Amino acid sequence: MVYAGNFANEKFLLDALNRIARNSQGYSVLYVSVSKLKPKNRHPAFVKVMAKMFDDLVGASEGMLSVLSNDDFALLGKNINPEMVDNAVGKIRQGLSSDPLLLAESADEFAHIYVFPEDFVRLYRIIENMVENGAPDVQHVFPGTPLEAGQVTDVIDHLDNIDLAEIVKHQSVMRITPPQKFEVVFQEFFVAVKDLSRKYNRSIDLTGNKWLFLYLTQALDKKTMEAFRGAELTVWPDQVSLNLNLSSIFSREFVDFAKNFLHDDRKLIVEVQVMDVLNSLNTYFEAKELLHSGGHKLLIDAMSPDMLHMLNVKRLEPDMVKIFWEPLMEYDTQNEELRQVVDGLGRENVVLAKCTDEKAVRWGVGYGMDTFQGPYIDALEAAVIRSGCPDGKNCKVVECLKRKRVLSGLLRRECSQPECLDKVLG
Repeated sequence: MVYAGNFANEKFLLDALNRIARNSQGYSVLYVSVSKLKPKNRHPAFVKVMAKMFDDLVGASEGMLSVLSNDDFALLGKNINPEMVDNAVGKIRQGLSSDPLLLAESADEFAHIYVFPEDFVRLYRIIENMVENGAPDVQHVFPGTPLEAGQVTDVIDHLDNIDLAEIVKHQSVMRITPPQKFEVVFQEFFVAVKDLSRKYNRSIDLTGNKWLFLYLTQALDKKTMEAFRGAELTVWPDQVSLNLNLSSIFSREFVDFAKNFLHDDRKLIVEVQVMDVLNSLNTYFEAKELLHSGGHKLLIDAMSPDMLHMLNVKRLEPDMVKIFWEPLMEYDTQNEELRQVVDGLGRENVVLAKCTDEKAVRWGVGYGMDTFQGPYIDALEAAVIRSGCPDGKNCKVVECLKRKRVLSGLLRRECSQPECLDKVLG
């Protein structure tokens, strides 16, 4: 598969077409119009998963699959099998069933086969036009103007003027075991960037500049740890997790947090980003050693099955990893590398997060996982808790979830049964 920018893939495809121009009989190009899907269905992670749906077709046609600058796919090969195309599109249609383009009975608008030599000139001109005039823009929704260097200090200063405990949220990670036993393994505490933006300035995209955002998150780490002083939870789980930069583990604020909050048998799981690990392996190993000295754990966050190729999990030896579920992963059922990671770390140390429905849980179970997180898990947890709450019938599930997720504030105080709100399943 070929990935590149600056229309390199379009030029590469044109070069390939030029090479077969004199003898194009038997060749064809499958053109998949990913750019016509709704913006939310064109997330880069989705594009990669969709591309995998055509792996069998690439092999069968001895072809070359290019991902173009507008996220469309172009597969150049011999005797491309329409049935295999329909099968791949069918899987994508099931995963993204709400997209209007995929609701049509015919898949031709989404996945069209250009048969050579009769369609050769037509396709060549389409690709050539993309290079000369620019590929059609893929419409992304940006939350606002990117954060600028001169604004970072102002954002950090603003953190002192807000009660961060009101926007620190927590979400359970649960182990599900037959027949229907739900056990909270730990609760993750985090600040949602969109909530921080509302408190500061909705028109500013705090994530717009990744380096400035990294600097901002380092300051936010410290404020988040301090926010636990204002928490109103009546019951705490034995294990909690925090999303932190590796550098924050060596800060004075972390030492204070560990001293004042991690007492008795309460343990911490620090969740770190993959790129933070790769950018500083020495810091990673030092941080892991420091955490282990206090009986705590380190988790590598926001993984995908494809990203396992980037990491030598055996060498890094994280205590845990968290894999983010995506709808099209339902069809990735033969990933032996993932299965080996689950077997190597232990099923209790691999979390499948962002689970939106039962399909995600079934997929995880198929790979030996039993620990999950996400909206579907939140709903299960709320249902169990509400079933034992005296006022459970007097509030909506969504209200219960919102109250349950915050550390403090008016929203939480609306609950008449805080002891039920803070119940830890187990």
